[in-house]
Amino acid sequence: MNVLLTEASAPSAGMSLGAMIIFYAIFIGAIWFFMFRPQKKEQKRVAAMLAALEIGDYVLTTSGFYGVIIDITDDTVIVEFGNNKNCRIPMEKSAISRVEKAEEA
Repeated sequence: MNVLLTEASAPSAGMSLGAMIIFYAIFIGAIWFFMFRPQKKEQKRVAAMLAALEIGDYVLTTSGFYGVIIDITDDTVIVEFGNNKNCRIPMEKSAISRVEKAEEA
């Protein structure tokens, strides 16, 4: 009787292996869809924002300062802060977190 039970349960072990492989495939797909895909979209959005910088744009830096771009080079920008027009700081483009175009403001 025990021999019949072990032989009958053997095909179900193969089915559980297939089900487990399908489960892992779905799990990895869900991780990619909910974690990595939005991160790639955000990186593309930030890259497009930094590529579209122009002189005269109002920016918010990652440290919380608002300023106006007065010069742009390859990796750096010079941002003017304050109303007195003599506080100009060079910084990397990656330090800019938000851009408002001059026409919108």
